[in-house]
Amino acid sequence: MLMLTCPCCGLEAAEIELAPGGEAHLKRFGPGSSDAELEGYLFARHAAKGPVLERWRHAYGCGKWFLAARDSVTMEVYGTYAARLPEPPEEVLARIRARHPGWQLPA
Repeated sequence: MLMLTCPCCGLEAAEIELAPGGEAHLKRFGPGSSDAELEGYLFARHAAKGPVLERWRHAYGCGKWFLAARDSVTMEVYGTYAARLPEPPEEVLARIRARHPGWQLPA
């Protein structure tokens, strides 16, 4: 079972206490954007095997949103961090790159 530590309240929570929110750090397109930009936002998502950055909500805890970095194959958790950050903290990136040399943030 996936276990994530909520960075907001500090509690370790099982996946059944959390609500998934999809891919993190997406550039959102809405009114005024081109058809290609909107299509890319709606349908073109990063779905590679390995490290993923995701949004989670501590639904049965503090109720706040946070972000997590984990491996989609092994379920290894590299770290969790506040949802307000524009990218993962350096210590989370270092853990990912230690297991996956050369890994880069998805564009």
